[in-house]
Amino acid sequence: MSGTLSPYLGNLSSLRVLDLSNLKNLKGQIPPQLGKLYKLTHLFLDSNKLRGPIPLTFTHLHRLEKLYLGDNFLSGVVHSNVVGSLRSLSELGLSGNRFFGPVPTSIVKLNLLTKLDLHGNKFSGSIPYSIGELKSLKYLDLSENQISGSIPKSVGGLSELVLLYLNQNQISGRIPSSISGLGSLYLCRLSENKISGNLPNSIGKLSNLRRLILENNKLSGKLPSSLGHLTALTDIFFSNNHFTGKIPSSFGNLTNLQSLDLSRNRLFGKIPPQLAKLQNLQSLDLSFNPLRLVSIPKWFSKMKLFRLKLAKTGIRGNLPSWLSSSSISILDLSSNGLRGRLPNWIGNMTSLSFLNLSRNGFHSSIPVEFRNLSLLMDLDLHFNMFTGHLNSIFSKESQTPLGQFNSIDLSNNMFTGAIDDNIGERPVMASIKSLVLSHNPLSGGIPKSLGKLGELQVLELVGNGISGKIPVELGNAKKLTTVLLKRNKLRGNIPKEVINLKKLRVFDVSENLLSGRIPRHKAIFPVSSFSGNHGLCGAPLPPCKHS
Repeated sequence: MSGTLSPYLGNLSSLRVLDLSNLKNLKGQIPPQLGKLYKLTHLFLDSNKLRGPIPLTFTHLHRLEKLYLGDNFLSGVVHSNVVGSLRSLSELGLSGNRFFGPVPTSIVKLNLLTKLDLHGNKFSGSIPYSIGELKSLKYLDLSENQISGSIPKSVGGLSELVLLYLNQNQISGRIPSSISGLGSLYLCRLSENKISGNLPNSIGKLSNLRRLILENNKLSGKLPSSLGHLTALTDIFFSNNHFTGKIPSSFGNLTNLQSLDLSRNRLFGKIPPQLAKLQNLQSLDLSFNPLRLVSIPKWFSKMKLFRLKLAKTGIRGNLPSWLSSSSISILDLSSNGLRGRLPNWIGNMTSLSFLNLSRNGFHSSIPVEFRNLSLLMDLDLHFNMFTGHLNSIFSKESQTPLGQFNSIDLSNNMFTGAIDDNIGERPVMASIKSLVLSHNPLSGGIPKSLGKLGELQVLELVGNGISGKIPVELGNAKKLTTVLLKRNKLRGNIPKEVINLKKLRVFDVSENLLSGRIPRHKAIFPVSSFSGNHGLCGAPLPPCKHS
């Protein structure tokens, strides 16, 4: 259905329910005549293309119980007198519009309100101080707005609240200790704000809480041991804050926990062995904390982890052998002091889909057993001292389409030899989006078959010592956005088919032996992208001399 809302709808004086939601092509403004539907209890106009403000005539809809106008293009200020008049309202959904101005303070008069969803607008100002008077409220979503100020203490009066989403705003100040009054709270998301100070000990009284998401704030101090009382918790996301001290041993009581993310904080000290009791834990991320682990505790093997991230936590020495029998799918041990050979048993980790060992001190070739990682999709080994040929990586087995590479970064190692001519024809490479081989002493040329990689977006072959010509066939990789071929021994012309790729945004062939006129191109590339090729001429370099 398309068209606009007829003002004659206002003549249907006995109408109680009007549901014109999800018609997709319903356009225009909401006619003020709808304010004459005095008996209306349910009005659903969500998921359309309606524009303009909420009519002031809605002040007459005293019997309205449910009002959903979400996912439109509605705009303007939501007037306090309109909201305050809807005394029978139990559910209000205005999400996904362009409303601005303050959250109307009159909203606290709606004693029957159980659901308030204003997310995805441009509301500003503070959360109404008396929000705690909405004693029936179960669902409060003010996320993805421009709300500032602090969380009012009165929020502790929302004893029936099940969901609290305030994420992606500009909220500052502390989390009030009165939060302990939210005894029914199930989901709490306060992430991506400017909330600071300590987590109140009283948070340990939220006995029904399942998910606690506080990432990307400015929270500090020690993690309260009272968090260990929240035994119903399944997910903790505290990354990118300023928490200090040790991980509380009481976390071992959280036996329902499935995800624990404490990454990018300032935590230190021994990881409590009580975490071994978390038999439901699937994802553990302690990355970028000064834990000074030295080694990964052996009791980690008792957990049934799917995802383990310990980047930059001070690990040294060899990879622990217990990893060979683990079912880990995502493993990130980057930016540590690991060294030695990549063990042959790496081939036993057949569940791996993501492996990041970058920025360590490995100094072996890639073992033949590596090809057994048939589910591996993302591989990052950059900044090590790996040697040998790349063939053992590109000849990996795959369970099509699972196990086809998505990204490979082998840059800044000591790999040698030529890139295989048939690299673009290997099934394992069919879906690759990013291929980064820069700063390895390779030989040979750029394989023509790279042009067959239809999903390739990023190709980086900087400082590899490769020679020959830039293959015209590379222009068949239509999704390329970045091509970096700087500091090699490439000769000949720049193919017009490559430089004119429609999605190409970054192109650098500087410091090679290229010659001839730079083909005309629509994208704007700086002079530095072509400098150091004494035989090149034409824009953006100086014009070619006519012979």
